[in-house]
Amino acid sequence: MSTPLARIVKEAFEVQSGKFIESVEHVTSILEKEDGNLGNLHLKGKLVEVKPVGNALVVGDLHGDLESLIEILERSNILARMDKSSDSILIFLGDYGDRGGYSAETYYTVLKLKALHPEQVVLMRGNHEGPGDLMPSPHDLPMQFQARFGEKWAEAYAKTRGLFEHLYNALLVDKRYLMVHGGLPRDLNTIEDLAYLQASHHKRSTLEEILWNDPDEAVVETSASPRGAGRLFGRNATDRILAKLDVKILIRGHEPCEDGFRINHGGKVLTLFSRKGPPYFNAHGAYLDLPLAARFENAKQLLPYIHKF
Repeated sequence: MSTPLARIVKEAFEVQSGKFIESVEHVTSILEKEDGNLGNLHLKGKLVEVKPVGNALVVGDLHGDLESLIEILERSNILARMDKSSDSILIFLGDYGDRGGYSAETYYTVLKLKALHPEQVVLMRGNHEGPGDLMPSPHDLPMQFQARFGEKWAEAYAKTRGLFEHLYNALLVDKRYLMVHGGLPRDLNTIEDLAYLQASHHKRSTLEEILWNDPDEAVVETSASPRGAGRLFGRNATDRILAKLDVKILIRGHEPCEDGFRINHGGKVLTLFSRKGPPYFNAHGAYLDLPLAARFENAKQLLPYIHKF
């Protein structure tokens, strides 16, 4: 394990409630102040626009699987790459905690990476970082925090939930990719729709769909989701919305994949799932090491850049 990463992981396992809360507050403050141009990023509300230069390492759901996160960071050598070049960025698609046994440690590691490289790390919002009135089930983060932080668990949990409100809803690479956690909402018409979703009930439902939607091959447009939140969206919806946004491929997380990734809708949708093992029991996790300047028409062309582990 590289020395900087080894230090971060050691801290993650040793961190007490006070230091953890301090880390959450620090990154919350960073996110609150982010606006306009930041390195190769342009920030507009809760939308990140990325210049098509350099490389992006894209990580899907982690769900408290710190071991997989360490493996991804080591295999990709991303910390050294970010130190060497400002054109290297690291994108997390959300769902950092719940389900796995090391949620607090995973959050701490991800927050430390953001604090060390604020202009190169993008933290997106997953459905497990959603609004308080749209909680996932099971949501075991409170129980994990109680076991991890003792009497100060409630403050650590409240601060972490406050952080969620500052995570990003979507990321756009011009004429190339749209990245969200879940999927495409029915009423998405413009780039502006992605940036400002908290203002009204109508926009709140759009946020729900971005965090919770799933692609489905049997659906033409959209239909109710068995998750009880969000919707299933079909090939027609994908083609229509991506055309409106003038992008070619949707990159998202949210769904377990046996091989760590899956391609849907004729190559228009790529799903990444970056953790392994129970309760999902998938054989592999995967991440994407993406050359941002290249133009691809179909997610199948991304196969050389998808790394299974």
